[in-house]
Amino acid sequence: MLAMCLRGLLRQRRRTIFIAATFMITVSGYFLLFKPSMRNTQMHRRVLSQGRPAFLENKSKVEVNQTCVHPQMDPFDPSIYQFYHKESPLQCASEPNWISVLNGTVLFEDSAIKKHGQLTCSLWPMIRDDDFNTVYGAPIMKIKSGYKLKSDFFKIDCNAKDGEKYVNLHSGISFNANLHRRIKRMKQPENKHPKLDVLMFGFDSVSRMSWIRNLPKSYKYFTEVLNGVVLEGYNIVGDGTPQALLPILTGKTEPELPEARRGKPGAKTVDGHPWIWKQYREKGYVTQWGEDGGFIGTFQYRMLGFIDPPVDHFYRPFELLVGKHGTPSFCLGSLPRHKNMLNWISGMYTMYKDNPKFMFMFHSEFSHEAMNALQKADDDLYTWLKHIHKNGYLDNALLILMSDHGARFQDIRKSIQGKLEERMPYFGLRFPEWFEKRYPNEIKNLQINRHRLTTPFDIHETFEQLLDMSKNKEFTTSNRGISLFQEIPKARSCQDADIEPHWCACLNWVTASNEDPDVVKVAGYLVNKINKITEQQRSECDELHLHHIVNAVMLKPNDKVLKFKKSADYDGRIPDLSDDLTSTHILYQVTIVTMPGGGQFESTIMHSKEDDSFKLNERDISRINKYGNAPHCVMTRLPHLRPYCYCKIQK
Repeated sequence: MLAMCLRGLLRQRRRTIFIAATFMITVSGYFLLFKPSMRNTQMHRRVLSQGRPAFLENKSKVEVNQTCVHPQMDPFDPSIYQFYHKESPLQCASEPNWISVLNGTVLFEDSAIKKHGQLTCSLWPMIRDDDFNTVYGAPIMKIKSGYKLKSDFFKIDCNAKDGEKYVNLHSGISFNANLHRRIKRMKQPENKHPKLDVLMFGFDSVSRMSWIRNLPKSYKYFTEVLNGVVLEGYNIVGDGTPQALLPILTGKTEPELPEARRGKPGAKTVDGHPWIWKQYREKGYVTQWGEDGGFIGTFQYRMLGFIDPPVDHFYRPFELLVGKHGTPSFCLGSLPRHKNMLNWISGMYTMYKDNPKFMFMFHSEFSHEAMNALQKADDDLYTWLKHIHKNGYLDNALLILMSDHGARFQDIRKSIQGKLEERMPYFGLRFPEWFEKRYPNEIKNLQINRHRLTTPFDIHETFEQLLDMSKNKEFTTSNRGISLFQEIPKARSCQDADIEPHWCACLNWVTASNEDPDVVKVAGYLVNKINKITEQQRSECDELHLHHIVNAVMLKPNDKVLKFKKSADYDGRIPDLSDDLTSTHILYQVTIVTMPGGGQFESTIMHSKEDDSFKLNERDISRINKYGNAPHCVMTRLPHLRPYCYCKIQK
């Protein structure tokens, strides 16, 4: 009977309820506004979208009885928006570069020749010495437009007829005969469905909220035009980029892998790690990996790096010389560095059009230190997404846009929402149409999993399953990593997913005593709010009184999340839990019974301990038992009052 009542209630109230919780940081005065999913509740969420683009409305689905309840944060809440400011567009050199590269071929730009006359150019190929040094090879003098590259990276020095000079660094995908022979030997039969490309591009230190704030055009195109799936419960498993990328690329944490830290006894290079691109290469894929900031490097800053190039096309040798060349920040002449990265990915498609590819590029220059500079990349990322879509590059590719973690060193990190954002980076996936039709159940599970607790370990499992979709590995909560093609259990916890408590962004409902004075105040406030709704019909609707409190719970972030200040060690393995963030605003969920009529109501109310005030929107009140004929006096004329009105004269 109760289940029938609840189903009836849900049919009557097809709406979602926005649950707002504001936490104040005592030391800074900043507030947090986030909208938590509900656990063990019949309430639905609604999003307040005033002042926000319509495409950014949160369409999250309620997951009742889900162990991990992640905060559904508002990227445009004023308490967080104060850290945001509009950035001016990136300004690189005003005159276009004289040189471009297409399909491994150096081209002299017509605009440069028209303006400056005939060009005489010499080229120096870049040669990888080791993972920390790149050198220039012997110069190739007086090259012509149409010169075929012998290496991916080069410096070029051009003199024009009018006396002007051009010096710059360039990149492209060069033709490698040995690599093409290897690919040809491993080419799959013609009657077999083509292998799915993997195309992954990431920005450092970008939470899902920050991605929405700073890359709105790209976000809209990815989610609305490409119909990409964004993981709303994606949670980091450690501190910093290595702890984010190693689980994705190896399926293991850094302590589980062979010692590779510089200066540690027995340390070795990372060549022997079980890199996922090795598995893809063995299956006939051509591989690509690279990141900017050669002076740091995810696997070189603290670790010993690679002896041999880890992939077929490795970006690091180029970045080592970019850092020494003295080029302006963000630019290579007129070409933005992030755009050069995107072009280098596109070059894989012109050089290896019909061959399977595993590509991963990671950019940090904009976002590692300052979150707002990322806006400068939005137009270029948006244009590139349209380009690769229009040119068919995505017809046979899994496209992933992602980040490793949220902001770690910026002012926003001093707020509670900032702490939660750090733990919830952006991660989006988009599969081609043929893949969705061929594997409908797997894509259905992916859509379900967008609301579940997911981690970098799950991405690794998904990559492994992509190599052989015929293998149907069974996963349970006992598995640290679960392929996104299988439904992740609702019961999954941070402990199941091997997430340390201070990294766990799941929120906790804590039982509160019904006799707690604050709970009694909250319940009384709820009754007053209900009576306010029917006040203008007081001649017909009776004034309700609190009969009793059924139960009450408080919502709060994990205490270790609030206390986490930074990593106490150089390697990010030991947490410093000395931070003093506290919450002066408490979110309560209460269930009450009112008289006359025995109405049962449930709502979530924010209580400020500073001024003993309350905050509740009347649309956040749920009637959770049948009202039957009790509101007959207003049922037809004022149907919106049916859940709240108990007619003074009962039939």
